[in-house]
Amino acid sequence: MAIKDIFLRWISFGLGCFYSTFILFALLIWFVRHPIAFFTRKKRDGMPSVLNNPDLGTHGYVHLEEVRIHYVAQGDETKPLMLFVHGFPEFWYSWRYQLRKFKKDYRVVAIDLRGYGDSDKPSGVANYKVSKMVADLKQVIPALGYKSCVLVAHDWGGVIAWTFTAMHPELVDKLIVMNCPHPGIFYSYMWKHLSQFRKSWYTFFFQVPFLPEFMLRRNDMKILEIIFTETCNTEDVEAYKYAFSRPGAATAAINYYRAKIQFPVRRIPKISCPVLTIWGCKDAALETGLAAAASAVVDNHTVKYIEEACHQVIIDTPDQVNRHMTDFLK
Repeated sequence: MAIKDIFLRWISFGLGCFYSTFILFALLIWFVRHPIAFFTRKKRDGMPSVLNNPDLGTHGYVHLEEVRIHYVAQGDETKPLMLFVHGFPEFWYSWRYQLRKFKKDYRVVAIDLRGYGDSDKPSGVANYKVSKMVADLKQVIPALGYKSCVLVAHDWGGVIAWTFTAMHPELVDKLIVMNCPHPGIFYSYMWKHLSQFRKSWYTFFFQVPFLPEFMLRRNDMKILEIIFTETCNTEDVEAYKYAFSRPGAATAAINYYRAKIQFPVRRIPKISCPVLTIWGCKDAALETGLAAAASAVVDNHTVKYIEEACHQVIIDTPDQVNRHMTDFLK
């Protein structure tokens, strides 16, 4: 491991401990005010009905070398593949509006990344290196019966999609990324922009053990209500809680962030295929300047901003997202 990587790892852990003191203090106050609700956790054995909506597609699995990946698909199998890759703390259901929109022209497939939803959840931080997810995507495409795809990704799915497209350009016809910076430019941007450094506090907090999982699970995963209530109805929020309540899901999701620091992505090649970045400008975690910054490492880059959209742009303003996607794909 390079000295720079060791330094980054320890600095990140130190910052995580620093932020943890504030989280512990906030949790203590919340516990004093709401001692019963603090440990409340609803048992969720049955899948919410919205996840079995046939209008969204049929459920299936592909068995890869290391994991079994769950997916939902629909559309004519003779048409091109459009593959959707979700972010944190989500799962395939976040692509519901896009599955309905593009099923006429594509074979649309939304996967659960390893560690999420009904996909396998291997233990250990090393199993959530970006290289592992890149290898998963490389196997998923032929397992679905295709040689390439239109790759569509959001948030953490974008980190994987950027890297996958750079490493395996022959498998991606076009790339569409939403509210996710190119991993090759993110850290340099963050160190140069104090405002982005402050917004990335949770990345450091997630480096400490146990406490992040506890924070996400406390009060029946109240944090998912905070994240999704403005863009989802009660049934949709319950679907996210169901997916996140699966055994091992919380740790697996946070391990993506831990692995990003412990096993950093090295320099990746420039991307030559057409790329569309769609960016919700009210993103509280990522600055808008990150969207266009990717042009430095992409030969053919188009950026579309949606001023009124938040980080969950795919479910916040789906009509505008779908319109930008349609124009780009033409």
